[in-house]
Amino acid sequence: MLRAAGVGLGDEVIVPAFGNVEVTEAVIRTGALPVFADIDPVTYCLDPLAVGAAVTPRTAAVVVVHRFGRPAEIGRMHELGERHGLLVLERGESEAPRDEVAQRRERAAFLDARLRGVRTPDGGDGHTYQQYVVRVPGNGRPDRDAFARALQRKGVDCRVPVKTPVHRLPDHRRCVSLPETELAADTTLSLPMGALLTRRDMQRIVTACNALGGLLQPAF
Repeated sequence: MLRAAGVGLGDEVIVPAFGNVEVTEAVIRTGALPVFADIDPVTYCLDPLAVGAAVTPRTAAVVVVHRFGRPAEIGRMHELGERHGLLVLERGESEAPRDEVAQRRERAAFLDARLRGVRTPDGGDGHTYQQYVVRVPGNGRPDRDAFARALQRKGVDCRVPVKTPVHRLPDHRRCVSLPETELAADTTLSLPMGALLTRRDMQRIVTACNALGGLLQPAF
């Protein structure tokens, strides 16, 4: 899509570093240079202010990735695109049937009302909860990883949604300041939201999380 739009050698394309190495690699295949911008800490999508600050005379496009079922601020991105003459492309997530989304929202509401010791996601408009991503408080990755291992020992199938931001990967390493991206990579944890989860399963997740109380012991 980028190449078809005329993006190529000498152009810059603004992309998120929080996940989706495929987006960065797609930009590179066109001959353009991927430029990483920081994310909004609530949506985990590109922050329009950070994108605006990253625009240069060589910027040709922005690739906006919707994350975890929470839509990006696409209206503000299109305004930015019009202001600077940029192509704004969206990378979405597979859409689920309406009844499945309703079930996810019901599970999310159950967790929102009962979880303590972790910061629950901000639902916002249109959130479909493809992943239920919480923040584990503390001083960074060791706390989150210790918390995750403790949950797994209790039978909760949690996982880290983005283990390494793209700008930290060996093939794409950049010296760039992305504080919200770094913090999200070090503190986020995805809790189970599968269609087969029963109310008892959901309560077991809550009990396990709350029993830990926000585990803050470093992992060695």
